[in-house]
Amino acid sequence: MRRAERLMQVIQIFRRHGTWRTAPLTAAQLADELEINVRTVYRDIQALIGNGVPIRGEAGVGYMMEDGFDLPPMMFNTDELEALMLGARLVATQGDEMLARSALDAVAKIAEIVPLELRPVLLDAPLYAPELGRDPIDTIDAGDIRVALRKRRKIQIEYSDAQANPSQRTLWPIALAYFKGARLLVAWCELRDDFRHFRVDRISKLELLEDNVPERHDVLFHRWWRIEKQKP
Repeated sequence: MRRAERLMQVIQIFRRHGTWRTAPLTAAQLADELEINVRTVYRDIQALIGNGVPIRGEAGVGYMMEDGFDLPPMMFNTDELEALMLGARLVATQGDEMLARSALDAVAKIAEIVPLELRPVLLDAPLYAPELGRDPIDTIDAGDIRVALRKRRKIQIEYSDAQANPSQRTLWPIALAYFKGARLLVAWCELRDDFRHFRVDRISKLELLEDNVPERHDVLFHRWWRIEKQKP
């Protein structure tokens, strides 16, 4: 790999890593993915910083790229196109109606911008996501939960547990998971003053409230995830 290509790849790794808001990337992690030595990584980082790329950090601790840095979009390679199509097919089989339609719309838009010779790689990718079970029968629009997540708004729901006991909850939505035969809402429950999981098909009514969630989403998510990892 030429150095210019490698520097672009370093930027792409930072972009991907920043999407998940995880801890800083270490030089060892970068070296492992790029199949180069750590000393070369340090030189590449300094070269990028010298050219105005907003990378922050230090050796021995790790590095992160600040939000807002942009480059002209890079063309997809064949592996990336296949990954996109497989993901879209999975969403089309498991997502709610609006999400499934949006996945297919996204594929159509991508197909318009890739070179003609690469379109079959995307549209005819021989990778398929099977039906993982019956479609959940939701009594509310799961898209409203995604709106609450994007806008960081509280929601109020009417819910029935596995024993059909009804309750009304005010929740801070954290994540929406798509499992075989069910969608699961992860949220902080004001009634229980704790993290709780709610099956979307057991929610009979949902209202998007005007109140904002008072804590940052990433803080809530990592608190919940730390607890989940400790469970047997």
